[in-house]
Amino acid sequence: MIQVIMGLKGSGKTKRLIDAINAAVASAQGDVVCIEYGKQLTYDVNYRVRLVNSKEYGIDNIDKLKGLLSGLHAGNFDITNVYIDNLYKTIGTDRATGEAFILWCAAFAEANNMNITITVSDDAAGASEAIKGYLI
Repeated sequence: MIQVIMGLKGSGKTKRLIDAINAAVASAQGDVVCIEYGKQLTYDVNYRVRLVNSKEYGIDNIDKLKGLLSGLHAGNFDITNVYIDNLYKTIGTDRATGEAFILWCAAFAEANNMNITITVSDDAAGASEAIKGYLI
């Protein structure tokens, strides 16, 4: 399953993400991973969450982020929840590329029995119909 938290800057996306991460840690049957841009969430999420700073690994485009997700899964089949904060800061602010990544994540999550939640700083009204189905 995939969920997208979309809104303009200051709309509370990261707060919603933090709440979702901490709730998942309490109820998940597997491991929880959060990919963030920078180290902003270190003190906000439960210590059992594996935080991955995308900047440290040079993740700056869609292919590298796909590779990171695939590698995380290949190294640990127990990952049940993945959270990605600030998608556009991580891969750039191209809406078409972001939407392509979200659709790829939907297929990846379904194939690997994972839950993926992504925050996107963009106006939800401008999202395509395919993406609107994943908005929460």
